[in-house]
Amino acid sequence: MSALAFLADGNSIPPLSQVSVWLNDPENWTGPNGLLVHLRQHVIYTVVAVVIAIIIALPIGLLVGHTGRGAFLVGGLANGLRAVPSLGLVVLLVVWLSPKIHLLQTVPGVVDHRGALPYLIPVEIVLVLLAIPPILTNTYAGVQNVDPAARDAAKGMGMTGFQLVRKVELPCALPLIMSGVRSSVLQVIATATIAAFAPFLGGLGQYIINGAQVINDPHNGYPAMVGAGLVVAALALVAELSLILVQRYIVSPGISGRFKTSKSTVRAPDGSVVGTELAGV
Repeated sequence: MSALAFLADGNSIPPLSQVSVWLNDPENWTGPNGLLVHLRQHVIYTVVAVVIAIIIALPIGLLVGHTGRGAFLVGGLANGLRAVPSLGLVVLLVVWLSPKIHLLQTVPGVVDHRGALPYLIPVEIVLVLLAIPPILTNTYAGVQNVDPAARDAAKGMGMTGFQLVRKVELPCALPLIMSGVRSSVLQVIATATIAAFAPFLGGLGQYIINGAQVINDPHNGYPAMVGAGLVVAALALVAELSLILVQRYIVSPGISGRFKTSKSTVRAPDGSVVGTELAGV
């Protein structure tokens, strides 16, 4: 019985206290089909999608931001991808693309990966499409907002276009780029739950989708749904905090505003004060 049908019949869901019981049961974490297994799958889906999105979006954003050409197309593309209905596209690609991948696996010499791969590829395509817009737009905006004086100084030093991008524009745009990456990661973590709609795939969405079918089950129903949702939220929080630390490490202190100055008094040989000196800390 589905969750809606169950509630429509006047039934009640198990109490919230069952969620705590479910989360504190070691078997739900370490079993052969436990939370840790699905959590690992969820992380893999997310990392693969975000890495591919960075490989695609970062060079395009740098190129468009540096040259100023194609900005209209970037904005239109990003807005179009944001409007993609994720679940509908997963179903469409699984129905259309998966049989073609199955056929490819029957070709002699092609490695046989029967099982999850024909369904994983469509899901990853959707997650990549979802992850691209924040990285693309933030990269473009970050490069566009680089101080013109910094560009002029770099050109005056004889830097080539590639050197200007690598040594000036990219470092200056990193705060915005990392903000886009963080946004993409959070969106993909939340949306990766739909991977469970595809055959042979797991992830934390398995508990949510399966639990909705047996919502009155005190073990695999409502408690599993809410518990998995809490784990997804915790995963998103951990990812956000981790990326903030990474950003703090890779972004120059002078760009991020962490560069502090201290004043020191400058004295003449006779001990008299002649001024102050600023020093970076």
